[in-house]
Amino acid sequence: MGKIQLTEREKELLNVLGKHPDISMKELSDSIRYKRVSTIVRKIEQFKKEILLYGPFHSIDCGKLCKNPLSLLFCILEFEKNTETVVSYLKMIESLKTVYPVLSPHKELLNVIFHSSNSEETKALLQLLKDNNIITDYIARASSHKPIIENPNFSGDVNPRLDNLLEPCDGPDMLCGHHDTDWNECDLHILPYLQIGYKSGKLIEILRAEKKMGKSWTYDQVGYSYRKMLRNGLIEKKYFIFPFSPDQCVDFNLFLRTEDTELTRRILCNFGRGARIGREYALCQDWGYIGFASHPQVLADLMYRLDTITEIKEKELYQIRSVAERKFRINVPLKLKYFDLDSQAMEYPYRLYREKIKERIENESAV
Repeated sequence: MGKIQLTEREKELLNVLGKHPDISMKELSDSIRYKRVSTIVRKIEQFKKEILLYGPFHSIDCGKLCKNPLSLLFCILEFEKNTETVVSYLKMIESLKTVYPVLSPHKELLNVIFHSSNSEETKALLQLLKDNNIITDYIARASSHKPIIENPNFSGDVNPRLDNLLEPCDGPDMLCGHHDTDWNECDLHILPYLQIGYKSGKLIEILRAEKKMGKSWTYDQVGYSYRKMLRNGLIEKKYFIFPFSPDQCVDFNLFLRTEDTELTRRILCNFGRGARIGREYALCQDWGYIGFASHPQVLADLMYRLDTITEIKEKELYQIRSVAERKFRINVPLKLKYFDLDSQAMEYPYRLYREKIKERIENESAV
């Protein structure tokens, strides 16, 4: 894939779409001064083919979904076995959300995220894999707030300043919501489609897919569920936009810790703000997590510049393998088969996962 050259108007288009994902194609066309809506639609499809733009999809506020706590567990796994074997074990845990191989010259690493109704139980499964040499080590940090996605400013700096990280900032609301709406079967069935941006989130396409699965929802039912989830804050429409073409980007995860949660929040909010960087960040108790897509020059002296900020007590940087390397990349929607409509709670069967993993290990040992 070659270098993508963007015109100033295309940059403006991506800036507006990234900040205002709910904007209609007509409003977008008017704001960017394109004569035809069809031109906007064609350009967006072109950006998707070039893997510059993903979406629209819908982020989920897990706090709004169920009465029991549901969080994301951000993990780094180290291993010596082949990647395919390790990933096959991870797939036995149904709460698995994403798997991305990490670029490392010295060891094999995976960046893994789980949906978790019990972080200690998830960690116990990772410990089981470690005890049986499927993995050699792991780090696991549970989100205490909802992740924030912010798209690049195509008029911003490629390599942002870092001397403003400690400055006070308002920033978005990172607190998870609270369950205040009962969700029904139709809501739960269409939610995963919206999360992954199935067919650009078009309700008629979701309805067709559900009919193939034997469900007999009407379009009005699906539309009502969608509006209900938006109105009550369960979902929020998003795009994710890469700052450069995939072969020009690096994608990395940064974990950092200070001794003050408010200070960590400021750093997350200020890091790369207004720059040509696509980012997602979250608080994980006393750690901060930032996932970035940026130009490679950002990495040149990143850790050195962070070293000058004495308030940062610990930091870890993991570079994700190229977005063009599809093998072993996994990104799956939230599985809702264990959501109980009566109690409005969802608990993953961790004991079942443990038994299945142990059974497989015993069978493979006996061969």
